[in-house]
Amino acid sequence: MNEPGVRRWLALGALALAMLTIGLDVTVLTVALPTLAVDLHADTGALQWFSSAYTLALAAVMLPAGALGDRYGRKKILLAALLLFGAASLACAFAVSSGQLIAARVVLGVAAAAMMPLSMSVLPGLFPDPAERQRALTIWITSTAIGLPLGPIVGGWLLQNFWWGSVFLLNVPLVVIGATAVALLVPESRSGSVFRIDLAGIALSATGMLGLTYGFIRLGQEGWGNGLGWAVVAAGVALLGGFILWQRRAEHPLVDLGLFTAPGFRWGTVYMVIINFAMFGLFFTMPQYFQSVLGTDTLGSGLRLLPLIGGLLVGTRVVDKLLPKAGMRVVLTAGFAFLTAGLGMAALITVDRPYGFAAAALVLVGIGMGFVMPASMGLAMSDLSPDRAGSGSALLQALRQAAGTIGVAVLGTVLATQYRSSLGDLNHEPLSDGVNAGVGAARALGDPAVLAQVRSAFVDGMSVMMWVCAGVALAATALALLLTRNRPAAPELTPDAAQSVHVG
Repeated sequence: MNEPGVRRWLALGALALAMLTIGLDVTVLTVALPTLAVDLHADTGALQWFSSAYTLALAAVMLPAGALGDRYGRKKILLAALLLFGAASLACAFAVSSGQLIAARVVLGVAAAAMMPLSMSVLPGLFPDPAERQRALTIWITSTAIGLPLGPIVGGWLLQNFWWGSVFLLNVPLVVIGATAVALLVPESRSGSVFRIDLAGIALSATGMLGLTYGFIRLGQEGWGNGLGWAVVAAGVALLGGFILWQRRAEHPLVDLGLFTAPGFRWGTVYMVIINFAMFGLFFTMPQYFQSVLGTDTLGSGLRLLPLIGGLLVGTRVVDKLLPKAGMRVVLTAGFAFLTAGLGMAALITVDRPYGFAAAALVLVGIGMGFVMPASMGLAMSDLSPDRAGSGSALLQALRQAAGTIGVAVLGTVLATQYRSSLGDLNHEPLSDGVNAGVGAARALGDPAVLAQVRSAFVDGMSVMMWVCAGVALAATALALLLTRNRPAAPELTPDAAQSVHVG
C-alpha cells in the first residue's frame, strides 16, 4: 500500500537530499582541481580523469541499474547505491594518490548511476495522484538542479576553511539521512512480471555509452581534429546501434523502445535533452568568466551564480500553480522563451559590462529551467507504466547525461575555436591553451595589453557559444508551441497497477 500523508513527503525530502549530493558532486570538484594538483601531485591528465572517471561510470551503468531495480526491487537497489555512494565519498576524501582518487570516483559514478533513475522511479508509487506526482517531480528535479550551482559555492567555502577532502565528506551526512529515510519510509516496488536480465543488452549499452561519452570528452579536450576521439565516438555509435537492434528482438529487452511511440515520453525526453545541452554549456562557461574576466576567487565565482538559484526557485514555485491552469504547452513554451532570452543576454556580455547584466541573464535562465525541467520530466513520466518505471527512468536519465557530456564537448570546442581566432597574433602557447592559462601567462609577462586581449578573446568565444545555446533554446520554444498537446490528467493507478508496483 502507498505510504499515507506526511510519510510520503518525508520520504521525498530524503530522496531530494540524496539527489542534492549528486548535483553538488558534478560541480564541486571543479573548484578543488588546483588544490588537488598540488596536494596529490596530479598532472593535467590525472586532473581530467578525476572528472571523466565519474562521468564515464555514470553513463555506462545507468541503464542496467534501472533494469536491476525493476527486476529485484527498486528500494533494495537504491538503498545499496546510497550506502555505496557514502562509502565512495569517504574513499575520495581520504585518497592519498591520484590513482586512489580516480578509482574512488569510478565507484562514486556507479552509485550515482543507480541513485538517479531509481530515486525517480519510486515516485509514481509513492504519489499515484497525478497532481501530487507532478509536485513531487518538481521537488525532485529542483533538488538535482540546485546542486549544480551550489557546488562551486559550497566547494569554495570548504576549501577556504578546510582541506580538499571536505568537499567529499559533505556527501556523507546527506547520504546517511537519505538511506535511513529510504529504509524506513519508502515501500519496496518492482515490476509485476518476472523477467531475465538482458545481459547482452547490458554489455552493448554499457560499452556504447562508454565509447560515446569518452569520445566526446576527448574531442572536448583535444579539439575536433582528434582522430582517436572520432574513432571512439564512431565505435560507441555502432555499439548503441547494435543495442537498439538487439532490443527490438530480445525477449526481455533492457529498455522498452516502444516508450518513444508515446508522445509524452518522446517529447519530454527531447526537451530534457535540449535543456541539459544548453545548461551544461552555461555551467562550463560562467565560472570561467567570473574568475578570469571579473577576477573573482572560487567562492566569489560560486556566489555570483546565486541569481540562477533564485530564478530556479521562482520558476519551480510558479510552475506548480501555472501548470494545472495554463497547461503543458504554455508552461514549456514560456520556459524555453525565458531560456532563450537569458542565453541571448549572456551572449551580449562584454569585458566592461557590469556584473548586474550577467546576474539578470542568470535569473532569466533560472526561471526558464524552473519551468521546463519539472514540466518536461512530468510529461515523460506520465507515459511510464509501473512495470517499467525503473528502466524508463534510467533511459531518460542516461539521455540527459549524454546530452550534458556532448554539450560540454561541442560548446567547449565552439568557445575554444573562437577564442583562438580572436587572439590573432597571440594565438600561441600558453596563451592559446585556454583563458585560465592565458590570464596566468599574461600576468606573468606583466603586459596589460596582452591580458586585455586574452580576456576579450574569451568573451568573444563565450558570446558565440551562448548564441548557439540561445538558438537551440529558440528552436525548442517553437517545438513546444507547435507540438506539445495539453492532455487530460493521467488516471490514478488502479488497484491492479498498484499491486504491480508495491511488494512490501
